[in-house]
Amino acid sequence: MLLAETSEIRAPAAAPHHEEWREVAACRGVASSVFFSPDGERGRARARREANARQICEDCPVVAQCRDHALTADEPYGIWGGMTEADRRRHARRTRTGERR
Repeated sequence: MLLAETSEIRAPAAAPHHEEWREVAACRGVASSVFFSPDGERGRARARREANARQICEDCPVVAQCRDHALTADEPYGIWGGMTEADRRRHARRTRTGERR
C-alpha cells in the first residue's frame, strides 16, 4: 500500500514487526494515485490502474503484512497487499460464512 513519498527501498533483514513493514514495502515512494481510485473511475481505466498496483504488490517483500493490515483494519479504499476493495469485501463475506479458500 502507499507509504511516504521516497525512492529508497530496502530489503528487510528479518520479518518486520508491527508497522515496520511499511518501511520496506515495494510501494514506498509510489504515487498514491496508483493505489486509490479517483472519483468516477470505472471500466478499463480502473482495471488498468488496479493491474499496475497489483504488479507492484506482486514482488513486495511484505505483501502478507500489508494484506493482513488491510483485512484487520477493514480498509475501505485502495489496493492493499494486492487486494482491491472488492477482493477484501469478498474475503470478508467468505470469512463470515465460514467458507475457506
